[in-house]
Amino acid sequence: MTSLRAHLINFALRHTVKRGLAKSKTPHDVRRVFNSARSFPPRGVTFTPATLGGVPGEWVEAAATPATGTLLYLHGGGYVGMSPRTHRAITGAFARRGFRVFAVDYRLAPEHVFPAALDDATAAWTALRAAAQGPAFVAGDSAGGGLTLALLLNLRDMGLPLPDAAIAFSPWTDLAITGGTMQSNAKRDPLLVSDGIETIVHAYLGGADARNPLASPLYGDYTGLPPILFSVGDTEILLDDSLRAAERAREAGVVTKTCVAHDMPHVFVFANRWTPEARHAMDEAADFLHGVGA
Repeated sequence: MTSLRAHLINFALRHTVKRGLAKSKTPHDVRRVFNSARSFPPRGVTFTPATLGGVPGEWVEAAATPATGTLLYLHGGGYVGMSPRTHRAITGAFARRGFRVFAVDYRLAPEHVFPAALDDATAAWTALRAAAQGPAFVAGDSAGGGLTLALLLNLRDMGLPLPDAAIAFSPWTDLAITGGTMQSNAKRDPLLVSDGIETIVHAYLGGADARNPLASPLYGDYTGLPPILFSVGDTEILLDDSLRAAERAREAGVVTKTCVAHDMPHVFVFANRWTPEARHAMDEAADFLHGVGA
């Protein structure tokens, strides 16, 4: 049963963020809507500006929780908005669950088109993996979830060290926009809109092929990738982006776990301070990583 707090959050998102996105005409309009989101980081977590592999970002650490793994985090925002600061509720929650987190402030479109974000993620990961003592992981949400999967493909193809495991929260994996839930969940999704999504697709791709696996990892070959957990809500327009990518990974022999939460909004783990559903999803993700890294 969906918690009362989750119902209230769905209602609030539908009447604020979703309305703002529906009115957005340009990538900068979308950026303003996304960047207006408030973050509620957990207590007892520090956020320290830094660079890693020449890429800016911030270290996220919880003094009271010993870190048993290092995590590279790639924020969402449609490749046009948001930042490590907007995602502190998620990165801080990972820190509280035993990870030293580096949140990447990768370059955004339309100022920096594909593959700028992927280049930044690759550089940051390479530096993190070289310096990390013990297991190292990568995670991301929405566009950052798609970027997480693209990073795995890129690392494998370049012959670079792979993460021990990965987390993809509501990943955007198909910039060709072929998923059936893009339309079937258009009214049910409390947060995202499908109409006009091509605006940010074009802003990010800058003329690149929408089916390039490094931009749309749905179309990639997942052979040889590390274990991946997919987490998504069943009302999301990106539900099919998660389910189809997870199926491709399974078919390629990748260890996968797919978690589909009932009546939860896009990247519902943002609300881990407020709803039991989001806390449970964060616990599942952390347990998955700890289990692989043990």
